[in-house]
Amino acid sequence: MIRSLFTAATGMTAQQMEQDVIANNLANLNTSGFKKSRANFQDLMYQIFSKAGATSSTGVQLPAGIEIGMGVKPVSTQKIFTQGDFQSTGNAFDWSIEGDGFFQIDDGKGGTAYTRAGNFKINKDGAICNSEGMLLTPTISVPQGTVVVTVDKSGQITATDSKGTITTIGQLQIATFINPVGLSSIGRNLYNKTDASGDASVGTPNVDGKGAITQYFLEMSNVNVIEEMVKMITGQRAYEINSKAIQTADTMLSIINGLKR
Repeated sequence: MIRSLFTAATGMTAQQMEQDVIANNLANLNTSGFKKSRANFQDLMYQIFSKAGATSSTGVQLPAGIEIGMGVKPVSTQKIFTQGDFQSTGNAFDWSIEGDGFFQIDDGKGGTAYTRAGNFKINKDGAICNSEGMLLTPTISVPQGTVVVTVDKSGQITATDSKGTITTIGQLQIATFINPVGLSSIGRNLYNKTDASGDASVGTPNVDGKGAITQYFLEMSNVNVIEEMVKMITGQRAYEINSKAIQTADTMLSIINGLKR
């Protein structure tokens, strides 16, 4: 009976984590380039009283055994890198990636971070950066006097001045990973590579399976509100039924304790 108390408690703990993941997804509903997460769970070890296929005392082989599970545990939170919806902004420095790939950002510490959020700006030196002033990699600067900046699907960036002169100012490079789920989320719409993600494969957009660049559009969060609400309700009911299991076990223990009065 004590076993069921602790087993149901693991279920409640798991559903608390599920609600935490759902809450973070919903909180980032309007975050550009955000990718929703999913909590994955595993059953715990089993207490085996008899093994399937064992021979009984009468010499008959048992077709099934007796295995009592010990509950559940969270095993991972997995990013789902499906494409988010595109939103037209009319801003020349809003870019989206149609397909696989990440923009590269200089983290200011000698390393590179990765993002799907393409809401870029220019700093006082004309360099293209994200909302926190972290520079796009490779560094691309917009010349003084530029009136129009154009980015094509392959990531070639050109600047047009007031005289109509068009100048190529840089070539955008994006990174892909063999296992993007293995990237580490560090907040601020950024990811770091890990041993699980593998090294970045950097190349030209719209070439060799890498996504194409679309200017004047932002990729929005891929969170589906209805899906998250359904998961929230089922998680709440799972939490509730686990609490009922604890209450039932407690009631049965109370009955046992009251047998002798």
